[in-house]
Formats: sequence, structure tokens, C-alpha cells
Amino acid sequence: MSRSGLLDRHLAFLEALRAAGLPVSLAEDLDAVTALQALPWDDRATLREGYAATLVKKPSFRPTFDTLFDLYFPRLVGAGADRGPDDEAGAGEDAPGPRDNGPALAAFREQLLDALAAGDQQTLARLAAEMVGRFGAMPGRGPGLSSWSAYTALQRVAPSELVDKIVAALLAQGRTGEEAQRVAGRRLGGFTGMVEDDARRRIAEEKGPDHVAKVAVRPTIDRLDFLQARRSDLEEMRREIYPLARRLATRMTQEHHAHRRGALDFRRTVRASLSTGGVPLTTHHKPKRPHRTELVVLCDVSGSVANFAQFTLLLVFALRDQFQKVRAFTFIDHVHEVTQHFRPGADVADVMADLAASTSHAALWGRTNYGRAFTKFAEEHPDALGPKSSLLVLGDARSNYSDLALGPLKEMAATARHSWWLNPEHRRHWDTGDSAARAYGEVVPMAECRNLTQLGEFVHDIL
Repeated sequence: MSRSGLLDRHLAFLEALRAAGLPVSLAEDLDAVTALQALPWDDRATLREGYAATLVKKPSFRPTFDTLFDLYFPRLVGAGADRGPDDEAGAGEDAPGPRDNGPALAAFREQLLDALAAGDQQTLARLAAEMVGRFGAMPGRGPGLSSWSAYTALQRVAPSELVDKIVAALLAQGRTGEEAQRVAGRRLGGFTGMVEDDARRRIAEEKGPDHVAKVAVRPTIDRLDFLQARRSDLEEMRREIYPLARRLATRMTQEHHAHRRGALDFRRTVRASLSTGGVPLTTHHKPKRPHRTELVVLCDVSGSVANFAQFTLLLVFALRDQFQKVRAFTFIDHVHEVTQHFRPGADVADVMADLAASTSHAALWGRTNYGRAFTKFAEEHPDALGPKSSLLVLGDARSNYSDLALGPLKEMAATARHSWWLNPEHRRHWDTGDSAARAYGEVVPMAECRNLTQLGEFVHDIL
């Protein structure tokens, strides 16, 4: 690759990192270039670590970085990726012989079992590339469709069915039963990732790394949509809540200190200027009254929206000292107060369990009904809102074509000092199907809030 080609690849790689949510500044770009000038470009592992040392700020960013690095700086291209440096020519996926039949599949699974039991990473990497080449090929597909599929390869080989044999091999090595199960699961997960990486590599050769980076690379955890998160993603998001709260609290404290002066105290300023011949060398300001928001949160906890509501409640819970008072309510079609869960010193795991339990009896009719929930809230909790409080509604505004009860919502918004609505759906999905986003947005200002980054920015702004 020419020097200009390397520069283009470097710039494209950095743009892909930024698009995936990694904060890469111009200064860090220059740091990476400086570091790479001192590194051997023929040593891919060293090149990876050089890039990571200058561009990756948090451990949670590393998986996304590694995925994109493998796209823009692949091990090898074409069928050559299947062969190690010591393999004989023609020993890879294009070697003569059957590519996919019963005996060939059985022989491959035996090799895979041996490598998984031994934890041989080099062999596993070779087998992952061979597995995609032999069992994940999808030739003759139409325009715009990829010729390689990790899913097809994994379905054909079914490495997960080998777990019992892997555990038995690990037990024979002297491991305990619990340890053997844990190690087997970790190795299978790692091998699955290798297969997915190789399929992405091959697709990137066909369509270019930019295409794969846009459609196949998961964003960083703070930019991952709440509604698209897997169970493992949700656990990682929960771990991010308190660091996010600490960053917000520190940022807000700094900003409050920077703007703590109130309006100019004209009388004190003029009086002080008498000692300098009437020249106001020193200005005096009135003390600024501290203001903390009284917050009332009303959350839709139905279906997948419940995850979004729980993350928002947990962030509010972590920042409770920034509010004068917090009252929280959950609903599906009937309102249930959960303020008691926001007690000082409560454990996050306990709060999550309590909120999940409250969801089970938040519904009387089993279907989301915003109109009934707003009406019940206005009837049963008329003292919750006042001129010093702010209302925060969390939900996707999908009310199953029921009455929207805009009247009670208008009264609630008029009573509160401020009101906001956070919607976890992308704006392009608003007002589709049973969504009443536009109607509700005309009463309460509605904002898109699909990930932790948007959530943190919004909470900072209201404080």
C-alpha cells in the first residue's frame, strides 16, 4: 500500500471511530501519527496497541476499537487469511477436496473440539477463517447482498453443541465442574467472535470497510440504543450509570462555581468606588440564590420501554442530591408510586429488583394506556405537582389507539414550573402506527433520548 493509501486508510479509520462514538480529537489524531512513525508497520499487533494507546480513552471503548481496527487493517485479504505463515500453499479454504459434506463437517468439528479444549488461540483463529470460507459462503446472491454469513457458518457447524465435550475434556485436565463450565462458555464465546470478525473482514473486502462500519459495527455502550440492547449490554449500561452520574455532578459543580455571582449590587459598587476617586475598580454582586429542582418523574414501564425508564430513574437516583425533592411514578395503564425506592444508601441491585417488582402490578388492563394513566395521576396525586416542581414524562407515546387524555396532561403541564417528555424511539418512528408523539409533543416538549449519551446531556441541561 502506498504512503497516500496508508494516509487515506488512517483517516477513514479515525472517521469510523468517531462515527461509532469514540471521542477522537485532532490532537489525538496527531499523537497517533507521531506514535506510528516509531512503530514497525509490518507488526500488526504492535500497530494495534499503538493506535489504542493514543485513541482509546476508556476500557468500554476497546471492543468497538478492535472491531473497526480489524476492518481497516485486516490480517490478510482473500483466502490467504485462512493460512498461517507456516502453512503450505493451497492448504487453506481453496485446498482441493470437499468443502462441505458430512465427513468434512465431522472432521472439522473434531479439529475445533481439540482446539477449544486446549485453548489454542492461533489454531482457533485459523479454524474461524476456514469455517467462514467453507461453511459460510453464500455465492450467487443478488446485488447488495453479502456473499459471506457468520450466522450460516455457526448454524452449520453448531459449536455450541460441543460444550459438553469441552467440559468433559476440561474435567479430565483437573478443573472443577464450575470452572470447566465457565471456561467452556468463555472459549465458545471467543470463538464465535472470531467467526463474526472474519465474516466482517470478507464483507469489507467486497463492499469496503466504510460500508461494514456503518451497518455492522455496534456503537459504544454509551451510544447504543436502549431499545436495541441485549441482556449483556443492559448489564454494562447499569455499570455505566454511576460513573455517568459522577461526571455530571462534577461538571455541574464546576459550572455552578463559574456562575455563582448574582446580579450587580449597584449600591455596594458605588460605595466602594469612593475610596478610588469614584472609579469602580472593584464590582460587587448580590449573592445568587441556590435553586434546586423539585422533580416528578412519570414513567411508562411496559415492554422494552421499561429498560429506558429504569436507566433514567437510576440516573435520577444517583443524582438525587442535585434535586430538592424527587417523586417517581410508574405506569402501564395505572399509576404506582415508587418514590420509596429512592432512599439514601440503597443498593442499585435492590432498586432494580424493586422497580421490576413494581412493574408487575402497575398494569390493571395489560395494555399501555397513556390517557388512563394521566387521568388517574391527576385524580390520585393532585399534590404531586406545583409551581416549584418540574414534570418529566418517560415513554414512547404509543397508547394503543386509546383516548389520549390531552386535557389532564395540559393541566399537569400548566401546574408544573417546567415539563419535558423523553422518547426512546428514533424521531423517524414518531407518529407511525399507534404513536401519538406529535399530539403529546404539542403539550409537553418532547425530546429523543435513545442512549446514555443523550440521557446524560438532557439531565445536565435540566439541572
